[in-house]
Amino acid sequence: MTAAMAPTETTGSGLSALLRLSGPVVASRLGIMAMGLVDTIVVGRYSAAELGYHALAWAVTGVVLTTALGLLSGVQVMTSQAIGKGREADTGAILRRGLAYATWISVACALFLAVTGGPMLVAFDMAPGLAEGATLVLQVQAVSLVPIIVADAGLFWLEAHGRAIPGMVAMWLANIVNLIVNLWLVPGDNMFGVHGAAASAWATFASRLFLLVVLAVVILRWRRARELGVLSPAPRDPVAARAMRAVGYGAAVSYFIESLAFSAMAVFAGWISVTAVAIWAVVINVAATVFMVPLGLSVATSVLVGRAYGARDRPAMLASAGQGFGVTAAVLLIVSLGVWLFPEAIAAAYSREAAVVAGIASAMILSSLFFAADGLQVVAAQALRARSDIRAPAVIHIFSYVVVMMPLAWWLGVKSGGGVDGLIWAIIIASALSAVLLWGRFVALGRAPLTPPDAAPVSLPV
Repeated sequence: MTAAMAPTETTGSGLSALLRLSGPVVASRLGIMAMGLVDTIVVGRYSAAELGYHALAWAVTGVVLTTALGLLSGVQVMTSQAIGKGREADTGAILRRGLAYATWISVACALFLAVTGGPMLVAFDMAPGLAEGATLVLQVQAVSLVPIIVADAGLFWLEAHGRAIPGMVAMWLANIVNLIVNLWLVPGDNMFGVHGAAASAWATFASRLFLLVVLAVVILRWRRARELGVLSPAPRDPVAARAMRAVGYGAAVSYFIESLAFSAMAVFAGWISVTAVAIWAVVINVAATVFMVPLGLSVATSVLVGRAYGARDRPAMLASAGQGFGVTAAVLLIVSLGVWLFPEAIAAAYSREAAVVAGIASAMILSSLFFAADGLQVVAAQALRARSDIRAPAVIHIFSYVVVMMPLAWWLGVKSGGGVDGLIWAIIIASALSAVLLWGRFVALGRAPLTPPDAAPVSLPV
C-alpha cells in the first residue's frame, strides 16, 4: 500500500485491510436490514394482510431510497480517491458538499412520494384493498427518507476514512430503538391509535432520526474533524462538485434500475395473489438481508480500489478487487447453503399461516441459488465506480434487469403460472448475467491506461 494511504485509520495491505474494513461495514449494512427484518417479522406475526401493505409500500419507497443513496455514492468514492492522492485535508469539504446535496435530495424524495405514492399504487391494479391499505404506510415511510438519506452521507464519509466502527455502533443502537417502538406501536394498544404496518413505519422514522443525531455527534466529536475541514465552510469548487455528482449519477441509474426491477416483482406477485405478495415479501426481505453482506464487502472493496486508483497503484487496485471477489464468493456460498438446509425454520419466523409458511419454505430453497451471483455483481459494480468507470455498470444493469429479468419474470411467474418460483428463476438468470458482464469489464479495464492523477472521474467507453 502506498504512503498516501498511511494517514487513514484502516491500515495494512491486501486481504487484512479488506477484512479489517469490511467487518464493521458488513455489520453496519446488516444493521440497516435488521430494521427491515424486525418490521417484517413484527408486522407479519400481527397480520398477513398488514405484511402485504408493508411490502407494497416498501417496494415503492425502496426504489426512491436506493436511487437517492446512489446519488450520494460520490461522497465515498471522492473521499477515498482524495485519500489515495494524499489530500485528506480536502475530505471535510467533500463531506459538507455531500450533506448539502443529501438534504435537498431527501426533501425532494419525501415530497415526491408523499404526493404520488398513493396514486402510483392504485395504478398498479392489484388485488382488492392492497393499494389502499399500503398508501398510509408509504406516506409515513416517505417522511422517514429525510433522516436516513442525510445520515448515510455521513456514514459513507466515515467509512471512506476507515472509521466504520462508530457507524456500525450507531446503526445497531438505532436498531434497538426500532425494535422497542415496533413492539410498542404495532399491536395497536397505544395512545396514538396506530397499529400494524403504519405503526411500524413510524418506528422506522424514529430509529432513523436517532441514527442521524448519533452520527452527527460522532463526526463533530472526532479529534481530526477540524484539520480535515469538517468545521469550515466548503470552498466553492464547481469542478469537485460536478465530479462528486457524476459518480452519483452513474450509481443512481444502476440502483434505480435494479431496485425498480425487484420492486416490479412485488407488483407481479400482486397480480398472482395476496398469498403470493406475502411470500414475496419474505423472499425479498431475506434476500435483501443476505445482500447486506456483499454490499458491505463492496464498500470495503470500493474504498481500497478507490485509494489505489487515486495513488495510481495498478497492482494494488487489481489485488483489492480480486480479494473482494474471493471473499464475497466464499461467504455467500456458506450463507446459501444455510438457507437451502433450513428453509422451514426461516418460514416459521415470518408467519403462522400454513399456506404462507409452505410457500415461503419452497421459495427459500430456490432463492439460495441467486445469492452469490447477486452479491458478486454489486462488488464488481462498486469496484468499477471506484476506478471512475461510471457508465458501464449502469448499462449492464439496464440490460440484465430491465431487458432480461423483468420480461422473463412476467412470463415465468404470471403468464406461465409459475408463481413466485417463476419470479425467482428470472432473478437467478439476470443476476448471473450481470455478474459475468461486470467482472469481465473490470478485468478488461485492468489493461487500460489510468487517467492522470488530478483528472475528474470520467466514463470510459463501454
